[in-house]
Amino acid sequence: MLDERKASILRAVVEEYIQTAQPVGSRHVAAAPEVAVSPATVRNEMAQLETDGYLVQPHTSAGRIPTDKGYRFFVDSLSQPGHLGAPETQLVREFFAKAHGELEAMLADTSRLLSNITRQAAVVVGPPHEVATVRSVQLVSLHPRVVLMVIVLSNGAIDKHTIDLDSDIDDESVAAASARLNEHLVGGTLASVDPAAATGAPDTDALVATALSVLTDDHHDPDSVFVGGTSLMAGSFDAVDSVRQVLTILEEQIVVVTLLRDVLDRGLSVAIGSETGMEPLSECSLVVAPYSVDGEGVGTIGVLGPTRMNYPQALAAVAVVSRGLGHRLSEG
Repeated sequence: MLDERKASILRAVVEEYIQTAQPVGSRHVAAAPEVAVSPATVRNEMAQLETDGYLVQPHTSAGRIPTDKGYRFFVDSLSQPGHLGAPETQLVREFFAKAHGELEAMLADTSRLLSNITRQAAVVVGPPHEVATVRSVQLVSLHPRVVLMVIVLSNGAIDKHTIDLDSDIDDESVAAASARLNEHLVGGTLASVDPAAATGAPDTDALVATALSVLTDDHHDPDSVFVGGTSLMAGSFDAVDSVRQVLTILEEQIVVVTLLRDVLDRGLSVAIGSETGMEPLSECSLVVAPYSVDGEGVGTIGVLGPTRMNYPQALAAVAVVSRGLGHRLSEG
């Protein structure tokens, strides 16, 4: 725990460093309204904060910069997330008012929206298809032995599967199989696909059985991950190698999903530096939040940037966008 004077000095250092990316000197901190002590007192307190691991002095003649411990104190001391400005709030409102169409396109656009607001890389993990209910099924004959199955899910996702048949099938049998699949699947989930009762028409029943077997085999799709703003990472780090390592991680979908889930499982909304558990992200921070559809958590969004990111704004943006996305998906 820090006394109020040390806490106010540390907050002033963090806020200034976030804005300028330059080491912060005692005279500048002393001029901050919430500090109100002399530069000499500030120097003594900053020296103690350095001893305690909250600040570090990169060069002998330079000011101080926050450590991961300093950022953690700053984040934990925030009474609430910051507030988005009126233009950003309006942008989010207009985006979700107009957001329609396929789920994948909406999630990709959401990642770009969040990135544009925060000027950081943004990640959106889509809801697993098997928890959504089926709204409609359509079979379309592409060839006498090839049928396309299109499934519309309650979360806005569209599943498409090409079915290869051993023998020709006519359009009437395809239409009958489509109707039978709608009767059997609509309202249920892809995680609970059971065999359908026979109609008595051999071609129709064979196509229905084949379609259901395709769903049983293929519905365990990996989580969909959408990343926006990767180009913004290049300007966040001085070392090219750091940028390369971060971008490599963002390309590994399984790694990204595991990272976001692990942070949330530890009860964190912000992981700073080594708290991410990944050495290549030791200079990064991650702000995450789940989003819910009809009251059930189904996916995650996050912002990844340097440890000197604007935490109040990032927390506010993630909170507002996660609520907007959840509300939009709940509406269907």
